[in-house]
Amino acid sequence: MDPDSSEDLAQLVAEAASGDQEAWRNLVEVFAPRVFGLLRVQCGDPELAEEIAQSAFCSVAEKLPDYEEHGRFESWLFRIAMNRLRDEMRRRKRQARPMEEEVMVGLAGSEEAPEEGVSPVERAALAEAIESLSERDRQIIDLRHVGGLSFRQISDLLGEPVGTLLARHHRALAKLREHMGPEVASADEVGKAED
Repeated sequence: MDPDSSEDLAQLVAEAASGDQEAWRNLVEVFAPRVFGLLRVQCGDPELAEEIAQSAFCSVAEKLPDYEEHGRFESWLFRIAMNRLRDEMRRRKRQARPMEEEVMVGLAGSEEAPEEGVSPVERAALAEAIESLSERDRQIIDLRHVGGLSFRQISDLLGEPVGTLLARHHRALAKLREHMGPEVASADEVGKAED
């Protein structure tokens, strides 16, 4: 079963909702790394990210029997996780920390390991550029490049039109390029918007 296929994902969700433990394990295996990765870059604390990811999956498990799949499972899952994170951050009254190094390398467009593809100067420049972004701009970058969500899924998650999100993403990437300078980040290096 290929959970990247909407039909297979719908079947997997339906099986998990009916109590199939193997289907539930498959859902967790497919989505947990992305959920954890997004939470980790948003809060900067791997332990907190793991705790919130587990809490989000517990909520999904409770609500899954009543959930009806209409091609929006990923958006629903990420919305639950992001809401949990937002609630926890409000509770702790602290800001999200900057992205971790391996995420910055992915944003820089390198498929290689951090030590092979991006110099420490480039990593530092990207970290500084990301830190300079507003929370909303970091959010769109994180959801797109760390969470791996399509713009339609981000639209479902945030309740904003796809066109607005595309424009926000484009502006955020432009801000990163501007902050880093053309010698460090070209349009192709930072990433292309695709849906």
